[in-house]
Amino acid sequence: SVQVAQDGKSVAVAVAGLPAGLRGKTLDFFPETGGVIETAAAFTQSWRGTGDAALWTAVVPLSSQRSESPARFPVVLGYAGVGYVADAAVAAVGAGGEQLLGKAAWPALAAAAQVPAALEAALKANMSANMPANASTSGQSGAGNLAGAASGAVSGSAVQSLLPALLFALLGGLILNLMPCVFPVLAIKVLGFVQHASPKERVRSGVAYTAGVVASFVALGALMLALRAGGQALGWGFQLQSPAVVAALAGLFTLLGLNLVGLFEFGSVLPSSLASFQAKNPSVDAFLSGVLAVAVASPCTAPFMGASLGFALGLPAAQALLVFACIGVGMALPYLAASLIPAVARALPKPGAWMEVFKRAMAFPMFATVVWLVWVLGQQSGIDGAGALLGLLVLMTLVIWALTLKGRTRLVIATLSIAAGAAAVSTIGPNIIQSQETATTGTARAGASTTGWQTWQTWEAGRVDQLNAQGQSVFVDFTAAWCVTCQYNKKTTLSDAAVMADFETKKVALLRADWTRRDPAVTAALAQLGRTGVPVYVIYKPGRAPVVLSEILSVGDVRAELAKL
Repeated sequence: SVQVAQDGKSVAVAVAGLPAGLRGKTLDFFPETGGVIETAAAFTQSWRGTGDAALWTAVVPLSSQRSESPARFPVVLGYAGVGYVADAAVAAVGAGGEQLLGKAAWPALAAAAQVPAALEAALKANMSANMPANASTSGQSGAGNLAGAASGAVSGSAVQSLLPALLFALLGGLILNLMPCVFPVLAIKVLGFVQHASPKERVRSGVAYTAGVVASFVALGALMLALRAGGQALGWGFQLQSPAVVAALAGLFTLLGLNLVGLFEFGSVLPSSLASFQAKNPSVDAFLSGVLAVAVASPCTAPFMGASLGFALGLPAAQALLVFACIGVGMALPYLAASLIPAVARALPKPGAWMEVFKRAMAFPMFATVVWLVWVLGQQSGIDGAGALLGLLVLMTLVIWALTLKGRTRLVIATLSIAAGAAAVSTIGPNIIQSQETATTGTARAGASTTGWQTWQTWEAGRVDQLNAQGQSVFVDFTAAWCVTCQYNKKTTLSDAAVMADFETKKVALLRADWTRRDPAVTAALAQLGRTGVPVYVIYKPGRAPVVLSEILSVGDVRAELAKL
């Protein structure tokens, strides 16, 4: 049974007969009728009685700008993701005959605010003239201006819309080579140049690498479009939101590092047929290096790339995949051009013993990548998950070493190490994919972190609207632990003393939206901004369109935008 009443200042709700598992719990309160309660205000709730007689009661403040006087007031009570509908007449009385609150009639509605006709016309004209640029970019950098142009181009015909998107995709992929995300795989590209002495080998390698990059971007784009069509709330970089994928990449980079440092050769551990195939087809290695480069670099978003990806999601599948392919062409273009230009070959040192030293030195960027991936997993699955991954990597190294031995020693040690690895996977392996609800990307899911004079709060859906309604501007950092560019911007621009002082002076609230693990609310917020990946930096000003800053965040751009507040 449900009773609801109001006294002009508050709405009182009493619900009896809720499931036994909810009794004594703190419940969430969601009215279906809008414009009645003060949404952002705190409300009181309590339980009376025990057993089947347990009664849940709540008193919720009415909105001073109330716009509805419903005869019935349906609400949803939620706990741990499960909702229970409660619906009753507002003037009902309690189970014992007593009225919950004194008055049954609604007080008069608040007078609606009126905007003068001349001002309303001016506002509409200004919005029509400025919306495309304001909604997508701050105008503080070349990248931001072109991103705004890309967003504005959406309103054109199919050809006029698609061509700018393809251009921005190509430029975004090109700039992606300069992003911190690509640094871990830079060693693979450099090693490819060094290993191929003849011009024909370099050309074949460049074409194969390009094919691997383009094919990987198209495959990732197709998978994302298919999953989104199936109802999944996904964005660019979704693969690294899975701890299992992060752990698999850590294992792969460990394997590559061990190979480069000389612990083993693939031919000694692979079946002879696969080993001979690899030796006869060096282009396969170049193709796979392109796949690996995309797997690590793709989660980050370069300038131009964000606008083109956001636009691609609204295109037919064939056109959207063409956008993804252009990003791949842009990323592979420098390597392909260098493979085709003879001057690059002439600039390389002559082959010699130094190449073996160089190959071994390239193992350390691989191991550095493993360190980063273990840190990412720690943000997703906690210290137990990171520790489990490190333990499994040690056992994997033991297995690889055992396979390089000879005779009976190899058989005994390899068998024991494989058995130990299998046992570890079954016992500590589940820690890798467990959920971690503590701090990610430097800010706790429940709580705050302090940088300089400011406190970063955890972003929640609706929080920006609440702060804007109070007249406060808000800066939101959409970030993820696996996004190297995000971490770079966080340690540089977003830790700069002058920037933080400006935030303090302008009384700007700082929110961090963590996307390290899949979060449909963050995905929806990014989609509203026309973006599908991170990093994204937004300034929300009361009564104005959001301002999206460049993915490569600079002190000058942020301070210039804050100066306008």
